[in-house]
Amino acid sequence: MEDTRVWALETSLWTGGEAEYRKLIDEDCLAIVPAEPFLMTGPAVIRAAGEGARWRAVEIDHGRIARPQEGLIVVAYHARASRPDHDGYAAWCTTTYRRRGHEDWKVVQHQQMPKS
Repeated sequence: MEDTRVWALETSLWTGGEAEYRKLIDEDCLAIVPAEPFLMTGPAVIRAAGEGARWRAVEIDHGRIARPQEGLIVVAYHARASRPDHDGYAAWCTTTYRRRGHEDWKVVQHQQMPKS
């Protein structure tokens, strides 16, 4: 997967809804988020995307992409997200994608560390 597509997928995970998450989140995904319940699995991550407000915009910088082996992509970056009903949110993040088939990439790990 090309770098531009990786960053487009990351952006869509911030601004997209449940339908986007159903396409991208692996059932075995593990995610660490900065609010209860803190540790979530794939189905809970997908459900959470359908509940509550989504971010309207996100700025991603300090991005790095690693490809430690064929079919595995690890990204790390800083994100600043905003929406009208929220003062804004900043975090350092990692996401790991695994290729399941030709051009079929799924998120198997995501973590956010809020920036204070």
